[in-house]
Amino acid sequence: MSAELILERGRRVLHLEAEALSSVERALGDDFVRAVQLLAGCAGRVIVAGVGKSGLVGRKMAATFTSTGTPAMFLHPVEGVHGDLGIVGPHDVAILISKSGESQELLGLIEALARLGVGMIAMTAERESRLARHADVTLDLGVREEACPHDLAPTTSTTVTLALGDALAVALMEEKGFRPEDFAKFHPGGALGRRLLTRVSDVMVSADLPVLDRHATMREAIVLLAERRGIAVVVEHSGVLGVVTAGDLTRLLERHTDVLSVPVASVMTTTPRLAQDHELGSAVVHRMETYGIMAMPVLDREDRLVGIVHLHDLLRAGAA
Repeated sequence: MSAELILERGRRVLHLEAEALSSVERALGDDFVRAVQLLAGCAGRVIVAGVGKSGLVGRKMAATFTSTGTPAMFLHPVEGVHGDLGIVGPHDVAILISKSGESQELLGLIEALARLGVGMIAMTAERESRLARHADVTLDLGVREEACPHDLAPTTSTTVTLALGDALAVALMEEKGFRPEDFAKFHPGGALGRRLLTRVSDVMVSADLPVLDRHATMREAIVLLAERRGIAVVVEHSGVLGVVTAGDLTRLLERHTDVLSVPVASVMTTTPRLAQDHELGSAVVHRMETYGIMAMPVLDREDRLVGIVHLHDLLRAGAA
């Protein structure tokens, strides 16, 4: 088999699946809005059910909902009608996945869910199917042909289902006002947890701060720049008037030979970039990298200087 033919087949699959996703995006409308609203009003859990490949996608969908603030779990349709319905309550909402909408295992679950008063969202490619007719809301997958050359193996349909599930989860997350801080509660481990949980106050230097008053000279500033990692902060009544950095000293030396008697007030940056002690470290890292800053004064909620945060310390703490 030639390399060109292998590439052509791979590109065909990607093209067909990309086209299917574009088609679903264009068709997204009121049913999607109703589905998100139904999920947002759910006082219980989201129950996701499907058979075969749809079930595998459903497991991922349930995991995504759970990690973004909406309690969810996967229910296998066969196990559901053989005892596992005990996990389902009247305040739950079910997402039922079937390309044909005629999966016998899934249809057997519908009557039981209806008796419990569970709201149902169907994800199917057949709007006239029995699944669609019994559901409160139907999301049309819009897939008429699989990428499989024999139109047999679930390929395009599972890609579209997965993407539509992500769209539901993200839209619901934003509808509920889910924040990065909330996300961190569900992902405390590993690099992601560190990035989302590390705040400036956890990393900043708060003792023996490199501060000067407005009447100081560069002689005093140079000592602090050498001893305190290249930054000195000019303060008055605990408020920041300006910042002097090693870069400011370098530029001053290019203009003057005798810099020791120069007032810091004439050298300092009067509109420095500042951090708040309650900010996420990742947000401050982004600002520092954007503006090429190695250290920032840290203020509290009353705009008082409470610390200095250094880029290297934030990176070492995993806040990037």
